[in-house]
Amino acid sequence: MNATQELLKEKLQQALVTAFGAEFAGVDPVLVAASNPKFGDYQANVALSLAKRLGQQPRAIAQAIVDQLDVSDICKPPEVAGPGFINLKLTTQYLEAQLAAMQADSRLGVAKAKTPKREIVDFSSPNIAKEMHVGHLRSTIIGDSIARILEFRGHDVLRLNHVGDWGTQFGMLITYLREVYPEALTTANALDIGDLVTFYKQAKKRFDEDETFQEQARQEVVRLQAGAADTIHAWKLLCEQSRTEFQVIYDLLDIKVQERGESFYNPLLPKVVEDLEQAGLLVEDQGAKCVFLEGFTNKEGEPLPLIVQKSDGGYNYATTDLAAIRYRIQEDHAKRIIYVTDAGQANHFAQVFQVAYKAGWVPDDVELVHVPFGLVLGEDGKKFKTRSGDTVRLRDLLDEAIARARADLENRLIQEGRQETEEFKANVAKVVGISAVKYADLSQNRTSNYVFSYDKMLSLKGNTAPYMLYAYVRTQGISREGNVDFEKLDTDAKILLQEDTELTLAKHLLQLDEIISDVEQDLLPNRLCEYLYQLSDKFNKFYENCPVLKSEEPIRTSRLALCYLTARTLKLGLSLLGIQVLERM
Repeated sequence: MNATQELLKEKLQQALVTAFGAEFAGVDPVLVAASNPKFGDYQANVALSLAKRLGQQPRAIAQAIVDQLDVSDICKPPEVAGPGFINLKLTTQYLEAQLAAMQADSRLGVAKAKTPKREIVDFSSPNIAKEMHVGHLRSTIIGDSIARILEFRGHDVLRLNHVGDWGTQFGMLITYLREVYPEALTTANALDIGDLVTFYKQAKKRFDEDETFQEQARQEVVRLQAGAADTIHAWKLLCEQSRTEFQVIYDLLDIKVQERGESFYNPLLPKVVEDLEQAGLLVEDQGAKCVFLEGFTNKEGEPLPLIVQKSDGGYNYATTDLAAIRYRIQEDHAKRIIYVTDAGQANHFAQVFQVAYKAGWVPDDVELVHVPFGLVLGEDGKKFKTRSGDTVRLRDLLDEAIARARADLENRLIQEGRQETEEFKANVAKVVGISAVKYADLSQNRTSNYVFSYDKMLSLKGNTAPYMLYAYVRTQGISREGNVDFEKLDTDAKILLQEDTELTLAKHLLQLDEIISDVEQDLLPNRLCEYLYQLSDKFNKFYENCPVLKSEEPIRTSRLALCYLTARTLKLGLSLLGIQVLERM
């Protein structure tokens, strides 16, 4: 099934060439969804942009295009409106045929990418010996959704968790634990993650205040880098301890990600420096080896370098990220590498990418993309923290969302006089709670900050996960009430569109492939959220205005098929956001 917009675009381009000549091949017809449905479904605005080039009035240009435009199999006769807009209204027959094709397709009309690529999504990236907190929420949820969408489009996706598992913090922590809790460095699970975090804070305080301790910690890092057996053993235990705790969160969020931490690239760092030196890019500045970049200056307006080797011979994040880019291109054969991190790291990635390009490590067919996101704010508009001012632990945040979803459910059951099993209540609370958190995050344009509010995200009204889940539940309620097995509906059952709300719902359903294709390119999952919200809204209006089970045949089967198509679309769309559906709520 070809995307309607793509089909119309092709036909408009053919009409342009027929009307004005071969030099107009490839001109963008500027086709957009109509802003007002009474004018049609699509609007082509190309005539306005060609007025100067052709030396004609836009309306005359629009009319010349329309005279050569054959869209009779898709639209009603096109109309020229206003200063030169071409309005296109889809025919009911075309919509019904497209829905039939969508109905018969297990992918609901969403084609796989014509040229599948190896894509890497680098997301989540917590630090070992620290607990995952609210700051990891957005990277984890946005990265997972992007990976799901790319996988659905047929790309070969490598999901990477670039954990902070190397460097000074380990020297500091191991040195401290040797003194206060040596057992933690020899015995698995001697500490739980909370204790490990406490020890880490104490070690950091000691490191900042005690020069002798600072030197001991640095020596421990040297031992770690040199592969000293006892230090490596201690490091592995600490990593495993954190990894186990991270997995609890990933399981709760239904996230699949492959760990490949900073330590993985450690052996590759000297070669990065050596090759940058050979390329003539390195400059020594106050003992450090740096690359000076275009467009980066400090507050005084002086050139700002990217340090790739510190004056003490140590490496930093930039060196590791450069090694990772090389490895991902040369060994993983990635064609697009997507980094999902907070907007505060935009400069870092812009600098690292520039060095990689300057060094000639990025072939023309490889794309490096930073996917930035804003902050999670509390209802006071400030950075989201606990009442005591601490960073919110991600586990606590998710547990609280589930607990509140459970309380809302219990109240609803009392009001409705319903009895449900403990298993039902636990499952609904978990799905609704986790979905609410995910959806609240994904439904925002990721580049913006957003206010975290349990009340808003758990509301059954508005652009929320519960509203979406409830629309899906409503489709399943129709199936149960009518004792209809949607999967056994006659696949040849014709969908007949007679009422306005049916037509509106049908047109929206048919935009799914366009939306997914857009998100694949611009990596903005909020577009899919908005599509699903509008779908739920249009389905609810259809449900209120068009009787389903009480209609006479063939309208009854037609409307059941429309309900089933809506249910499948909601389920697919929500799954691409990492959200499960419920049969009942």
